[in-house]
Amino acid sequence: MAAAIKKLVVVVTVAFVVSTAAPLAGAETHHVVGGDRGWDVDSDISSWSAGRTFRVGDKIWFAYSVAHGNVVELQSKEDYEACDVSNFSRMYSDGIDIVALNGEGIRYFASSEAESCRKGLKLHVQVQAQQKPQTTGLEATNDVSDADVTAAPPTPSTSSPSFTPISYLTLALLLFGIAFTYWIR
Repeated sequence: MAAAIKKLVVVVTVAFVVSTAAPLAGAETHHVVGGDRGWDVDSDISSWSAGRTFRVGDKIWFAYSVAHGNVVELQSKEDYEACDVSNFSRMYSDGIDIVALNGEGIRYFASSEAESCRKGLKLHVQVQAQQKPQTTGLEATNDVSDADVTAAPPTPSTSSPSFTPISYLTLALLLFGIAFTYWIR
């Protein structure tokens, strides 16, 4: 019973943080897999994912009980469809795992327990390109033609992305939720 309450608190905390911070954070979207129920065999993952758009830069969050297995990322559609979880490229085992969608293409996730996978605890994600920013029509025009400008070669960036106040708020709320979960044990 206590484990179920802890899991519920974690999922609700993650859902709250994601739902409040995502609109303020900009273009990236955070998807809590399975919604309020999280990554659980009782969740209808295929219905949850139907109609969702996953884009480069988005993040997917897996919240689950490690007592019921981990999450694996599979290498092929065939392994995904057959629930062959022995040939995985990555295993997630923290109970709350955040996966960045950094490139276009299809990614396959499944429960590390083949029986749970066969019961529907699996997710394929078609990652699409980022949306182009919409223009408002109020942008300034530039009288200089493209032929008049000599472009400098791009400079590689070695720094990591900076944290915004929203990032710190999101991190603080997430850590508070996790600490609260362990406090109520």
